[in-house]
Amino acid sequence: MERVARVEGDGMAGNCCGGSCGSGGGGGRPNGGRQADYRRTLRLALLVNGLMAAVALAAGLETQSMALRASALDFLAAALTHGVGLWMMGRGLESRGWATLARGLALTVLGLAVVAATAWSATAGTVPDAPVMSLVALLGMGASLSVAVLLFAGRRGGLTLRAVWLCARNGVLTNAAVMMAAAGAWTMGQGWPDHLVAAVIAATVLSAAVTALRQAVAELRAWHAPADPTGLGKGA
Repeated sequence: MERVARVEGDGMAGNCCGGSCGSGGGGGRPNGGRQADYRRTLRLALLVNGLMAAVALAAGLETQSMALRASALDFLAAALTHGVGLWMMGRGLESRGWATLARGLALTVLGLAVVAATAWSATAGTVPDAPVMSLVALLGMGASLSVAVLLFAGRRGGLTLRAVWLCARNGVLTNAAVMMAAAGAWTMGQGWPDHLVAAVIAATVLSAAVTALRQAVAELRAWHAPADPTGLGKGA
């Protein structure tokens, strides 16, 4: 019980995907109708982000836009966050640590892949199809904005719901950046705005992945650390 209690106070770092977003219960364990609302919130966010990850990836491959592929990675990161949150409900600290570790490793590998692909595309001088790129980015912005509006009431509520709202808000900002990249590529006839935005988005996801890995290691260490039989801690 002590090990479970130790993680109850951790919560989330107030960001979208850096910590175990969605793995808590909004500052406490949800019960009854609150738990049902919490599950519906995560399922909605998971569905929207999962669908947009697939759409953005397909469009990025079709238009040769690295910014759209990076946007797909950002949507996938949010979807993984909420999927892990649903799976983690009712589970203990060790399970949460392993799930956070797996998510962090997956995002690290995918983020590095996007960085490598962006570098290759920049070397090749690839210019994306800006009109289609901007339309898909607009769709992604609308999807994220819809979720953000639905979750606006929870922005100052429990930690979990606030983190889900932050994911949606960040999705709006990410796709706004993709639209700016499309405008830059169209007006200049060059691909560097697309590559620049892709690099920034990928770096943001990688930073969140590193944070998740650090948290996972800390949680697993806390789980395997010997319990203090006195209950007084090191400050006694």
